[in-house]
Amino acid sequence: MQNQLLLLQDVENVGRSGDIVVVRPGFARNFLLPQKMAVVADKFTIRLQARLQEERAQQAIKDKSDALVLAERIAPMELSMVVKVDPDGHMYGSVAATDIVKLLANEQVIIDRKNVVLPQPLREIGFHRIQLRLKEGVPAQFVLKLESDRPLPRREQPAVQEQVQEQNA
Repeated sequence: MQNQLLLLQDVENVGRSGDIVVVRPGFARNFLLPQKMAVVADKFTIRLQARLQEERAQQAIKDKSDALVLAERIAPMELSMVVKVDPDGHMYGSVAATDIVKLLANEQVIIDRKNVVLPQPLREIGFHRIQLRLKEGVPAQFVLKLESDRPLPRREQPAVQEQVQEQNA
């Protein structure tokens, strides 16, 4: 049996504040209700639902304007990160979303790991265009340059320059 609940706050992959959702009993009993993220939906919560949806709409407008300002601030950024490479120029390890969040935090841009749209970790040195999805679905992007911690053989250098020209085109 599943329960109908009125969400009191946004719950990722479930719904937004003011939505009436159907969830499994264990999820409601063990997580949503004890965390006070939801209440059981009944005829008395309909008035509460209208108020929550109105508050959520106002919060969405504020979140979107904040995200647009942040996207404009991020767009001109070109950040660089030094990574360890072997003598052939192959990276040891990779650069993941958490590394990008830390790099942006150094620039006083605070985002969550879930805001970084990275299909797979970065494993090559050079220039990479990093996509972000901010609050209310506002897109943003910036350029990340992964640099070697040691000089690379001459044959690697032109490839990096060609990659820069392709990114800028």
